[in-house]
Amino acid sequence: MYLTLRLYWEIAKRAFQRQLAYRTANLAGLITNAFFGYVRAAVLLAAFSGRGSVAGYDAAQVVTFTWVTQALIMVVNLWGGIGVGDTIASGAVVSDLSKPFSLTGYWLSRECGRAVYFLAFRCAPILVIGHLVHGLRWPQHPTTWPVLAVSRALAVAISFAWGFIIELTGFWTLQTKGIRQLALGVLMFFSGFVVPIPLFPDWLQTVAYALPFASITQVPGDMFLERLDAAQTVHALAGQSIWAAAMIGAAQALVTVATRRVVTQGG
Repeated sequence: MYLTLRLYWEIAKRAFQRQLAYRTANLAGLITNAFFGYVRAAVLLAAFSGRGSVAGYDAAQVVTFTWVTQALIMVVNLWGGIGVGDTIASGAVVSDLSKPFSLTGYWLSRECGRAVYFLAFRCAPILVIGHLVHGLRWPQHPTTWPVLAVSRALAVAISFAWGFIIELTGFWTLQTKGIRQLALGVLMFFSGFVVPIPLFPDWLQTVAYALPFASITQVPGDMFLERLDAAQTVHALAGQSIWAAAMIGAAQALVTVATRRVVTQGG
């Protein structure tokens, strides 16, 4: 058990170190994310002009929510692109499947290392920029920060599992690009990234909260704004935990099915 955990720790650490080599790319991405964060915030500010609040959000809260979700893009890997799909297309996945560790655990460890890097070098700077431009509403209670840390970790796990499952379809299809684009659209809309879910019609809110995607951006965003009381926070974390466990379990089950397919076709 210790050796397995040590292995995944080393994989995560190397994924973090690998990202350090792309400083220029990160700077370009940071500037791009900050620019679109400003644009998104400006659009919502215009929509809230002359209104006290909408669906429980005032102008300051909706701007903060916009910058928080913008800052989380790379942390939760909203655009997808984990990499396992490329190994399936090239055939390198066969080598990965023959190694003495879980394929799901390997890619999840890589994703965790990558997420920590972007939390420090993309998320934090974007929040600072957002505060300088618009003046964000920061958490007022010290206990909010550890809760946020747990919520973001669970959001990373859920987002990883969704992307991982989508890329695993490469075992059955020649091209996954169309599936991945469709999955991205569903994720962005139902996660609350495009528009906060409380601004949806009631029936659509019910649908959105019944899906796992709200746990990726809407829940961490609401926790940052401290919109949830203690009972709601516990409920939200429990929901994220259940979704994380269920989706990672589904991903592992799909790996098992895919492995049988590889063995059947490969002899």
